[in-house]
Amino acid sequence: MSADKVIKPESDWKKILSPMQFEVTQNKGTEMAFTGKYWNSHEPGTFRCVCCGNELFSSETKFDSGTGWPSFYAPIAEERIQTETDSSYGTERTEVVCSRCDAHLGHVFDDGPPPTHLRYCINSAALDFVKKDKT
Repeated sequence: MSADKVIKPESDWKKILSPMQFEVTQNKGTEMAFTGKYWNSHEPGTFRCVCCGNELFSSETKFDSGTGWPSFYAPIAEERIQTETDSSYGTERTEVVCSRCDAHLGHVFDDGPPPTHLRYCINSAALDFVKKDKT
């Protein structure tokens, strides 16, 4: 995946994203727990940014956090994501964004399983899934 930054005007994002995908990735929205298409997915494959196709997470690092959102203990590579401080809703959290297009993905917390003890809590609406070939 190219490291070139993807920058598009809001009107272009609205043309290619569903209303929920736009709300989550461009307006830092959140889908309701247990409603996204990947929260309970167990198939092998790769989760990519819905906006730019950047490979973000592998099913190998996905785990059931019980939160109702897809959760991962590590990204495919640290440079695929960026973190920012999110002070909305009267609390301080760590926001996770795509490093290629700045799409909001979700948040990361320090209550995950070994080996990282991190929980990347990611919105399904921010992801596309590419199923692993059985070859």
